[in-house]
Amino acid sequence: MPVVRINGAGLGYDEYGSGEPVVMVAGTGAPGRIWRTHQVPALKAAGYRVITFDNRGIRPDGPARGGFTLDDMVADVAGLIEHLGAGPCRVVGHSLGGIILQELLVSRPELVERAVLVASSGRTDAALAAMSAADIELSESGITLPPRYAAYITAVQNLSPQTLNDDEQLQDWLGVFEMSAVDVSGARRQLGLDVIPDRLAAYRRISRPCLVVGFQDDLVVRPHLSREVATAIPGATYTEIPGCGHYGYLERPAALNQAITDFFAQRRG
Repeated sequence: MPVVRINGAGLGYDEYGSGEPVVMVAGTGAPGRIWRTHQVPALKAAGYRVITFDNRGIRPDGPARGGFTLDDMVADVAGLIEHLGAGPCRVVGHSLGGIILQELLVSRPELVERAVLVASSGRTDAALAAMSAADIELSESGITLPPRYAAYITAVQNLSPQTLNDDEQLQDWLGVFEMSAVDVSGARRQLGLDVIPDRLAAYRRISRPCLVVGFQDDLVVRPHLSREVATAIPGATYTEIPGCGHYGYLERPAALNQAITDFFAQRRG
């Protein structure tokens, strides 16, 4: 994985395939490799050059000593696009990654050709604020949850009832989550960056084509919050994928991939 220094942070990135570039931005605490199993192959097959990277706070950058802001993460994406000579490009962001891209669309629209904003929000409601505060409190407590318990919490919070009610599927997911359990302190400086003021009015200035995707059973970013983003952005399209929770990009990857590739194939009107 090449590492480039952007705005003082070491960002590790990977490139797959060739063609017009697509930059993919992960959510809180997630490394760029989350896209590798499902989204990268689909986008490569559609003829794109796919660029994934680890946000600051994720290795090789590691935890930031002085902390950083959402604006810093937006500047990182802009800097990476410029470093790779990829702009204007297509972009995809999930959760915090979607918020980062929304702010990029406001501040640096010339770097983006069109955007897919997945399970993203334009404001913080009481549930999001409470969840974020709880994650920060857990991180600062120094407590590491036992992997089996962490896996259960992850499953209940991020998967759909359809998956939770399927014993065989659930056991598979629990095994994956237990093996990949991440100490939340590793991404401590990212926690809380998705707690944003109401930015919906600012998003009315976005001029690039956008697809906003909500997940029907998402308990983290409930789909009405994503729908608000689509309503705010002029000309944006909203689609909601059933039968999946916040990890819909893993739970229903074929449906999400089809939505992304169909949108990217569209021409400007």
